[in-house]
Amino acid sequence: MSLHENLLGGPPPTHLPDDPEPRDLLASGTAPADVAAKHPTSSLAWAQLADDAFERGSVVESYAYARTGYHRGLDALRRNGWKGHGPVPWEHEPNRGFLRALHALARAAQSIGEQEEYQRCSQFLKDSSPTAAQTLGQ
Repeated sequence: MSLHENLLGGPPPTHLPDDPEPRDLLASGTAPADVAAKHPTSSLAWAQLADDAFERGSVVESYAYARTGYHRGLDALRRNGWKGHGPVPWEHEPNRGFLRALHALARAAQSIGEQEEYQRCSQFLKDSSPTAAQTLGQ
């Protein structure tokens, strides 16, 4: 038995490849819009834009940013073997941009009364990474 064998028979965890430049730019204080413009496939940059917009009360803007980050993340997951379900561990740092965007999408959907989308995204987050759901307060 290997250490990576899934004893429950489900799909293996998906680990996105590391892309440290957007993370480093954000950590150094570069504006998230500048990071997203330079790295439009970075879910992390879009998630940060969504968080910033939500914090200033721009919920519809947050929703749009979160949806962009979510879809960019789905594209990346699929390119890396994800088949539409299965673990996307929070513990693997490159996955966090997608998970943060998914959380932001759920939060914004709830804020604008999109209850079905809120429930779907919340459950998707919990199913993908219970740690992310707990960490992000879902």
